[in-house]
Amino acid sequence: ALPICFLSVLLELLAITFSGVYSFTSGFPFSAYGESVFLAVQTALIAMLCLWFSRGKMVSLVFMAVYSAGVYFSLDPAICPVALLWYGQAANIPMILLGKFIQIYSNFSNGHTGQLSPITCFLLAAGAIARIFTSIQETGDQLVILTYVCSSAFNSIIALQVIWYWNSTAQSKTSKKKKA
Repeated sequence: ALPICFLSVLLELLAITFSGVYSFTSGFPFSAYGESVFLAVQTALIAMLCLWFSRGKMVSLVFMAVYSAGVYFSLDPAICPVALLWYGQAANIPMILLGKFIQIYSNFSNGHTGQLSPITCFLLAAGAIARIFTSIQETGDQLVILTYVCSSAFNSIIALQVIWYWNSTAQSKTSKKKKA
């Protein structure tokens, strides 16, 4: 089994953190960003464990201290103005597009979706679409809405690939079982 990539976890943590901190400092209701708080805690713990088991306890603890201090200071508008956090939120869009494009291209190149969970793909697409409407209602923030529009489009493409490659994916899984 491949180890968890710390860089991948770190990028996800940064995206979640920027989204949550931007929404909090912008004064949006908790329902607009609440999941970011819980996802950030979960992802920070995963990052800490990645470091704990790969680079040692001290590096892991220093990472958590630096991350926690970064979040604390980013919540202070005197230190980190909302205009600066806007750039962090804006950076989420290319990160989402790149990550999803890599998956879309991989599916296309392989001619199947491999081990992608159809239910997860459909729920990601539906959830992102729903977040467009809740973001319009709760925030009215064009950047947050655009983030979910982009996420919806690319998650929907992946969900459509799951349908398009349904039989190819099943055949791929069957042939792998026969080889083993």
